Amino acid sequence: MASIDFNDLSPRERYKLIVGSVVPRPIAFVTSLGVNGVVNAAPFSFFNAVCNDPPALAVGVNQSAEGMLKDTAKNIIDVEEYVINMVSEEIAEKMNVCETEFAPSIDELAEAGLTKAHSAQIAPPRIAESPISFECRLLNTVQLAPGKYVFIGIVVHMHIRDDIYDAERNYVMAEKSGLVARMHGPGGYARTTDLFDMPRLSKEEKARRFGEKVFDRGE
Repeated sequence: MASIDFNDLSPRERYKLIVGSVVPRPIAFVTSLGVNGVVNAAPFSFFNAVCNDPPALAVGVNQSAEGMLKDTAKNIIDVEEYVINMVSEEIAEKMNVCETEFAPSIDELAEAGLTKAHSAQIAPPRIAESPISFECRLLNTVQLAPGKYVFIGIVVHMHIRDDIYDAERNYVMAEKSGLVARMHGPGGYARTTDLFDMPRLSKEEKARRFGEKVFDRGE
């Protein structure tokens, strides 16, 4: 097994190892609003859920290849509101268009052929074609290096397509959502349709297999 000291690597070399190993990564298609009223849309794969109470999502936004602060980061810092739209296979190619670093005055959603929809509680719009969207208010900002941030947002509202939501059970039918995830390389993606089921071990099964090794927290 290879043993790699990250202290001996360049940032680019570390990046290649991380994105090739931490896979698949969900995609945050972030819509934000500038103080000038211009809507920005950009995808980020350094993203995940980090807490359920409060309901928190974290997104990592690095600086541009030219070393400039990205519009998404500036907008979140200035406005403290944004929407995380999940990416389905149906809108994946349009999401890919929004990866382009357009000028700050350009409406990425219009360029990609996507539709803005009003949010319920915040100013930035959501993407109408996204199967799931989370309206977020900024909770905390972690600056890792100049121009490189992790934004932790609290979900204040959720939009979900009717055909993938069982309202009676408050249950998301994730297998029907058709979401895609980021893999390695410049264009590697994964579908979430090849699934297998592995239920957690029951309390009784854990006790049978591991006996006194299992810590009993009580009921």
